[in-house]
Amino acid sequence: MDMEEARLLIARHAPLARPGLAGRRDVPADCSDRAALGWLAGQLRGMPLLSSPALRCRQTCEAMGLEARAVPALWEQDLGAWETEGLPDLGPLSPADLARHRPPGGESFLDMAARVQPALAEILGTVGIVAHAGTVRAALALAVGPAALSFAVAPLSLTILSRSAGGWAVEAVNRVAP
Repeated sequence: MDMEEARLLIARHAPLARPGLAGRRDVPADCSDRAALGWLAGQLRGMPLLSSPALRCRQTCEAMGLEARAVPALWEQDLGAWETEGLPDLGPLSPADLARHRPPGGESFLDMAARVQPALAEILGTVGIVAHAGTVRAALALAVGPAALSFAVAPLSLTILSRSAGGWAVEAVNRVAP
């Protein structure tokens, strides 16, 4: 690969052990889906692996039998008060308005993307990442802009982006075990 080129295989962590909104809270994952974890491990094995430092991401890596280097910039979006109070009804918002909206005491999607994207821009070659739905969307935004907020990102799914001299391209989104 040329020095400017990169290929990112970004996996979302296993589902939360308890349903709810996690954001920056360090909550455990439910790593009981051995088939999905085995499939995902097969996709990520043999390449450098980065991870959010969140417990749920570390547990996902451990359940796959893979070691990862924790990168603080890959943490999920800080949803502030919403993490304990739940999501309010925001009414209709365009993707651009939603990207700018900052929860009380938290960070907007644009704030999070400004934290995540420089870390992704430093990557050269093929690298695996285990992180969060918000992190995946921030990566997708490199190629598609605020429309990235429209993507659903399933637990234990794989999203693949590549960077060449022409910029970022999306190879796959939300790929899951067969």
